[in-house]
Amino acid sequence: MKIGILSSGGDCPGINATIRGVGKTALTNFGMEVIGIRDGFQGLLNKDCLPLDEESLSGLLSLGGTILGTSREKPFKKLLDGGTEEKPQIIFDAYHELGLDCLVCIGGNGTQKTAYKLSKLGINTVGIPKTIDNDVWGTDCSFGFDTAVAIATEAIDRLHSTASSHKRVMVIELMGHKAGWITLYSGMAGGADVILLPELGFDINRVNEAILERVKKGKPYSIVAVGEGLNAKHLSQLIEEGTGIETRETILGYVQRGGSPSAFDRNLATLLGGHATELIAKGKFNRMVCLKDNKISSLPLSEVSGKLKLVPPDHDLIIQGKRIGISFGN
Repeated sequence: MKIGILSSGGDCPGINATIRGVGKTALTNFGMEVIGIRDGFQGLLNKDCLPLDEESLSGLLSLGGTILGTSREKPFKKLLDGGTEEKPQIIFDAYHELGLDCLVCIGGNGTQKTAYKLSKLGINTVGIPKTIDNDVWGTDCSFGFDTAVAIATEAIDRLHSTASSHKRVMVIELMGHKAGWITLYSGMAGGADVILLPELGFDINRVNEAILERVKKGKPYSIVAVGEGLNAKHLSQLIEEGTGIETRETILGYVQRGGSPSAFDRNLATLLGGHATELIAKGKFNRMVCLKDNKISSLPLSEVSGKLKLVPPDHDLIIQGKRIGISFGN
């Protein structure tokens, strides 16, 4: 068999470990031929690929980014005039011209949706969930999330000292436009006093009340962790106006995506990659590998496509956070 591997969407710690997991399992266990496709679906449009062998897969486990490159090419995206490009047909032709038996798509929600649409055209696909946002539906955790949480938690830890020294409110904006997983997990781990999630929304009066209540208790500074969809800059202005306390925002940004993956993410990526190759060997296509109840499994791409995994309001960390006095702004 001959398989192609691509990574699409934003970069993420653990992609290279996944490529390694897929490739080494394919080469060593199943004697498959493996090619890497450069720059996501754009690489298929251009038939831009390279062979992957033991040598090229060596040293990838701890390497950040993706050796294949990535792009946000969406071949099924509609044009402004309402028409569609011929990109899906170009990809279909390239898949067969390259002699592929399966296409492994490493990416987030958009990538899994594209993989599903390609499967409906007759292309064998297997998806591997990748995102620091942890919002891919159907998997308990996606690789990259653990690393991002660790980076965000360290940033919050460091903000405590400067907030305390200056008696300020420090607002830190974390990635996750619609899903607040990083904000929740790093906010709890870093001891934030206020945690604001896109899923829950917030009442600025409740936020300011929580900050002023801390002042009454002899705690003249506060840390506010906020998801990027809630706009830290605007929020910091509202807090300063409402409390009279000097407030500064920190936008952590793309540093959450960079660098070497954590041990957990390396292991998860390796397991997901290996299971993806197993599915291919068994002819079980058009599925996404996942982590479910601490076990590696898979589910049909049709169940994943178009869905988003959001933080539920009754999440254990939210309940426990409220028990210990953390404000969620509502």
